[in-house]
Amino acid sequence: MRTACFCGQGKKTENVLIAVCDQLAKAIICVMVQLRIYRCCMNKLIQKIKSIPWWGWVSGFFYFGLQYGMYRLGELLSRVLGTTAWAFECKIPFIDDLIPIIPVFAVFYLYSYIFWICGPIAVSLTKKRNFINYLYGLTLAYFIGFLFFVFMPTYMNRTKEGLMAAVAQPGLFTRILGVIYGADGGDLAFNLFPSYHCLISLYCWLGVKDQPEISKGYQRYSLAMVICICMSTVFTKQHYIIDVFGGLLIAWGCWKFMAKLDPGRKHEGN
Repeated sequence: MRTACFCGQGKKTENVLIAVCDQLAKAIICVMVQLRIYRCCMNKLIQKIKSIPWWGWVSGFFYFGLQYGMYRLGELLSRVLGTTAWAFECKIPFIDDLIPIIPVFAVFYLYSYIFWICGPIAVSLTKKRNFINYLYGLTLAYFIGFLFFVFMPTYMNRTKEGLMAAVAQPGLFTRILGVIYGADGGDLAFNLFPSYHCLISLYCWLGVKDQPEISKGYQRYSLAMVICICMSTVFTKQHYIIDVFGGLLIAWGCWKFMAKLDPGRKHEGN
């Protein structure tokens, strides 16, 4: 009887060990598959990066510097020419006053700079016709925004809006937002209309939308970033709502105009 009991316990132990080993083997196989998928994805990413032409890298960083230079130059010229004397607020109180300040959106606001560099780089992977039309349209959109900065300047009084008091509160994201305010005029901010953040971000998505060379995943990611960045401009209180629509409208208009003008048509086969 005792022998049978021991045999039964040994059988149970054996079954438990088999079950444990079976689960362990499955876990190891799962990890190996995941590592293989990760390695495959990384190889594809590396190959995609290697396939980026030199003009893609140049345009990515050049246009990032260009937008910053035009933004700062626009404010400088408006002061030199005295057009800041008739600067005005584009505020729609019954809308803008209802939008809360959410400091965590400063992350998306700052991440936009990386997104903008990647924009022309990604578009350089498409047909040259699309890439050239993209650059012409983006340049035109920059220039239109620049003219608004110089000749129709708008402003926001952050102290009056209670924003400087808000960023004086403790917290990581409020401190980040305070740094953004400090680098962008402090108490008094100019160059609000149109929002360059919204203008450039939408153009980054338009450049890759429906392009067969660009994965659907990246296209969806770009659209998601446009939405998040546009939201960040109002939730960080860097812009009024009309600035957002102004930037989007200029970007869309320039994109449609270049589609009609089609300066890249001579590169249709490339």
